[in-house]
Amino acid sequence: MRRFIMRVGVIGTGKMGENHIRTYLSMHEHCQLVGIFDKDEQRANDMANKYNVRQFQSMDNLLQQVDAISIAVPTEYHYPIGLTCIKHNVHILMEKPITSTVVQANDLVKKAKKAGIKLQVGHIELFNPIIQLLIKELTDEKIIGMEFHRMNPYHHRIKNVDVVADLMIHDLYILQAILQDTIDDFHAFGKIIENTPKHAVVIATSVKDIIVQLTASFKSKRKIRSIQILTEDALFDVDIIQKQLKIVRSGITSITVIDDEIEPLHLQLMDFIRCIQNNDQPKVSGEDGIKALQLTNQIGNAISKLN
Repeated sequence: MRRFIMRVGVIGTGKMGENHIRTYLSMHEHCQLVGIFDKDEQRANDMANKYNVRQFQSMDNLLQQVDAISIAVPTEYHYPIGLTCIKHNVHILMEKPITSTVVQANDLVKKAKKAGIKLQVGHIELFNPIIQLLIKELTDEKIIGMEFHRMNPYHHRIKNVDVVADLMIHDLYILQAILQDTIDDFHAFGKIIENTPKHAVVIATSVKDIIVQLTASFKSKRKIRSIQILTEDALFDVDIIQKQLKIVRSGITSITVIDDEIEPLHLQLMDFIRCIQNNDQPKVSGEDGIKALQLTNQIGNAISKLN
């Protein structure tokens, strides 16, 4: 029997929204991209012409014609747009962070659950094959310490963006997935530039007494995405950009490189569609989004108090 083809749409046609458009179009055997909407009509028109997709003049009109939607707009609009999607009985993939505040996130998750709406949060790194491989390799390891570095050169578009909420949040999700544990205590340090944290360092311990250091910055001279994990028996070194995992054990080094053709966003959107079709829990649920938002807010507040 032929599987039902999901009708999908994209709200928000910026950089991430364009990625969703492109990826949905490549998944034509699993879904139909019905159209896109952005309040910036010129930007939406440019994307519609570039990808030969329908531009909707009204968000409500788009939501009336889809089963599921990707929301890739600034965080301040996540909550009201999410509520509108629930009203139209449309399943939601919300780019991170889930909402601006924990109160909004709790309300959105509660209302989505009551309406039977799937709400998945777009933490794409959990679908990155190199991260999935790392988690698998760490299964029987006793972890001592972990270091995460996620840094970007400065760009004018992030003038009002908090580096903790935008960059570090990815590593907080990866940390949680690896440890299956919660942060017990942390100390946060950072630089407030243009009224938001632009460089942040967190030193934390988990309930299992694992020491963790996370660094996120918008002030780097080059893009860096790296993870180093020290266990009782090995050193794990991940270069996320190069999709490379290096494991040093007993003086022997093994290196694994993941195929560039495997796109994390494709895997994420497939998970979103499957969880709707099979009535399963999303891999990254709304509740997961709340936990990440709570921790990023705590870190951001701690940094603000020091500046």
